[in-house]
Amino acid sequence: MQAPALKRVALIGFGEAGSLLAAGLAAQGTAVCAYDIKAHGSEQAAMQQRANNAHVTLAASLEQALDNADLAISAVTASSAAQVALDAGRLMHQGQYFLDINSVSPATKAHDRDAIESGGAAYVEAAVMAPVPPYGLRVPMLLGGKQSAALSESLNTLGLNTRAVSQDVGVASAIKMCRSVMIKGLEALTLECLSAARRFGAEQAVLASLDETFPSMGWTENLPDYLISRVAEHGRRRAAEMREVAQTLSEVGVDPVMASATAQVHDALIDLMAQEGVGYPSGAFNWPVFVDQLKP
Repeated sequence: MQAPALKRVALIGFGEAGSLLAAGLAAQGTAVCAYDIKAHGSEQAAMQQRANNAHVTLAASLEQALDNADLAISAVTASSAAQVALDAGRLMHQGQYFLDINSVSPATKAHDRDAIESGGAAYVEAAVMAPVPPYGLRVPMLLGGKQSAALSESLNTLGLNTRAVSQDVGVASAIKMCRSVMIKGLEALTLECLSAARRFGAEQAVLASLDETFPSMGWTENLPDYLISRVAEHGRRRAAEMREVAQTLSEVGVDPVMASATAQVHDALIDLMAQEGVGYPSGAFNWPVFVDQLKP
């Protein structure tokens, strides 16, 4: 299958991930138009400035963003992904591609595929396998779908880092969902473990023991700061993603005990931060200082 020419790209969702991808594509000389539902609210001025800085056109509507786009990239929240696919499916047509990079279950991806293909556009799922910052456009992605190989070739020409793993929609997402059980679960475990250890004054001994058992992971270096900071900065979004993980496991008959608990831990930290008036630090993240602020 011939790789499509991607001269005009629409970003649906202009948050952290969407804006970084849009800026990277624009820097490669691609014409980029972005649409975000928040652009009509209190964030409009800041979003417009971000678009200007990235040389990206900010559309007034989804229809305007998709008009004449060769490729649409959906980078919204997990809870909005299905509706965006339904809305885009009504506006897109044959010859256009829809790349779904949202962290949702394989069943949701299949729903999105049907919505997009109902209008004649081609659907490709993507599983983003690392935080978009600091990779930006080079963040590793796994692609799935009948036209994933052809689209991967075109995307990599534009500077992306993609690899087609299956012609079936759902496999790439399953890889990410299963991985998230471990990655986000480790974040939640670290938060719970070290918050308690800190209150007992035992954190150094605990970290030394973890480092002895799992050498080279960085338990006595920056790993605890990184793991806890991910929850503190993105806990609400990651909790929503973990609920998608729980759904994924349930779909194949695996009881999502740990996935569900991880979602609760991520949500609970954000709730506690709001309750205690603790924001995400503007400087370097220091986990002992952070958990001390939340101490009853």
